[in-house]
Amino acid sequence: MALSQLHIHRRNRGERTLVTLAGDIGPATTPLLRAAVEQCLLDGVTEIDIDLTTVGSCDARGLDVLLSAARRAGRVHARLRLHHPCAQIARLLDATGSTSLLLATPASPVPPTASGDLMSTATRAPEDPARRPDQPVIRDGIRLRRLTRGQAEDMREDIADLAAESVAGTAGEAYHDRGDFLHRLAVTAHRPGFALLVAETTVLVGCAFGFPVGSDGSDGRQGGGRLQEIIQRLTSRARFVVLTQVVAHPHAQHRDIARRLQQRLLTDLHSSLGVTLLHPADRGARAAFSSWGWQNMGEVVGLPGTVAPCVLTLSAEGQPLARH
Repeated sequence: MALSQLHIHRRNRGERTLVTLAGDIGPATTPLLRAAVEQCLLDGVTEIDIDLTTVGSCDARGLDVLLSAARRAGRVHARLRLHHPCAQIARLLDATGSTSLLLATPASPVPPTASGDLMSTATRAPEDPARRPDQPVIRDGIRLRRLTRGQAEDMREDIADLAAESVAGTAGEAYHDRGDFLHRLAVTAHRPGFALLVAETTVLVGCAFGFPVGSDGSDGRQGGGRLQEIIQRLTSRARFVVLTQVVAHPHAQHRDIARRLQQRLLTDLHSSLGVTLLHPADRGARAAFSSWGWQNMGEVVGLPGTVAPCVLTLSAEGQPLARH
């Protein structure tokens, strides 16, 4: 019989910390949970949020560890709260009268500023058209989350590591310098309407960022407005989103990760067209974008730089664009 496993990840934000659990809480894993929570208290944490999104089950001994930790936290003027329990854990809390002691109320969610590396192994929340843009969306083991500019700055090194790892050992590695990536991220972050999304399991597995361009006063400085003229000529659309970068780690669901990131970015920025520019010799990137649903419109001249880039377009409806 296979032993149960429990993966624990901790992300600190000042005196508040998010402890993300993935697996099962049982006899073999309870000591790990106890040690993790005790360490939070030893470190002076005053708010301990425990995310149970990807915990499949918890036994009575595991619940006792959580109750004991909550009582110890209270004695040092700290607080421990559980978030997103599965049905089995919710029933256990209710049966033992522990719900009000441990479970966070809907008005006290896991703070988005604290949720860095999260895992989900089951669908917990469907895509909801009424959700706020900054709300995480979980599906098929991947959590999508939109970052603020401040959060993007805090995670810039992690995001750059992801970008470097995604091309390491491939033919396209020569076209993806880590320093250049950080520069593009910094420049894009100053554009009006900047948006950055990450996809996470226990670690980062994807990201996408960009900014809107359009006739409604949004940023048209890319190439002095020349890019907007080119796209309008090619597609008859003056409004679009420049996806400066789409990255998907070599993960089992890498294709789905990239497609979901880019489509949600278009949705969040209220656009039906995405545009990106690639080095014409970077065949690996072109092949990847093609597998993610992008259409290569060919090389264009008149934009800044020594090389005429390839312009790729993506329709939010998933239909290829007619070239004009």
